[in-house]
Amino acid sequence: MVESKIAKILSKGQFLVSGEIGPPKHADPSEIKKHATLLKDYVDAMNLTDNQTAIVRLSSIAAGVHVLQAGGEPIIQMTVRDRNRIAIQSDLLGAYSLGMRNILCLSGDHQSFGNHPTAKNVHDVDSLQLIRIVKDLRDEKKFACGEEIKGQEPRFFIGAAANPFADPFEFRVMRLEKKINAGADFIQTQCIFDMERFERFMALVRERGLHKRAKIIAGVTPLKSARAAKYMQQSVAGMIVPDEIINRLEKASDPKAEGVAICVEQIKHLRTIEGVAGVHIMAVMWEDIIPTIVKEAGLYPRPKVE
Repeated sequence: MVESKIAKILSKGQFLVSGEIGPPKHADPSEIKKHATLLKDYVDAMNLTDNQTAIVRLSSIAAGVHVLQAGGEPIIQMTVRDRNRIAIQSDLLGAYSLGMRNILCLSGDHQSFGNHPTAKNVHDVDSLQLIRIVKDLRDEKKFACGEEIKGQEPRFFIGAAANPFADPFEFRVMRLEKKINAGADFIQTQCIFDMERFERFMALVRERGLHKRAKIIAGVTPLKSARAAKYMQQSVAGMIVPDEIINRLEKASDPKAEGVAICVEQIKHLRTIEGVAGVHIMAVMWEDIIPTIVKEAGLYPRPKVE
């Protein structure tokens, strides 16, 4: 049994809403606390990114503590880029002791993208092995070396990421299945703009029955401008942004409002797809728009969990 709020919501068949907060590039937690206070009544949980794009930021675990103190439910991200298996397990024990109950297991962006491009990638284990490590700590009460945990084991609700848009397309579902086999309880996808391709992805997911073994949380991102959409279309690997979206933003008198309208339409569409158990709203550096999106998508108020 896990103590995760989102596990309880999903187990009851309720549609989950999560948001994302990027920790700052400094030691002042005031922005995290502000965003957490703003979002706590509109999302069921908040992702805290782990040095995203390989840029040094306040740790996801510390950020999770600030979210807890503000009354929110944290999902801490953990990458294998920066830690070996000793540091990973130490951080997992520490995070659980501080009240973290949800984890998203990731590879992490290559260090060449960040502000320390000559840093050494660790990758002692990969993201699949990380999932297995977290599962074995929880379910077997064993460290990665096989040694027994003689005391409280960390009982995390285990998440993993999936990108339905990278090639080869068919391999995406096979990799998803490997992550679920390793122990993932829920999956958060890359942000979705190409609904047709995502529907094909979900058809393959249903063929394998994967939506019954793990909860699929679909990622969405509100776009502020046509320029932002073009950047994602042309410069972000594994991302498909249809020209139709760019055209809508270019023609709009208020591109930000149009971006919100598109995001709301996407959420409403995603709710009709069998196997989609929730949405994850990634409003990059625009966290204060999330309550508006949640309300306009008909997802407010959020369910209460005892």
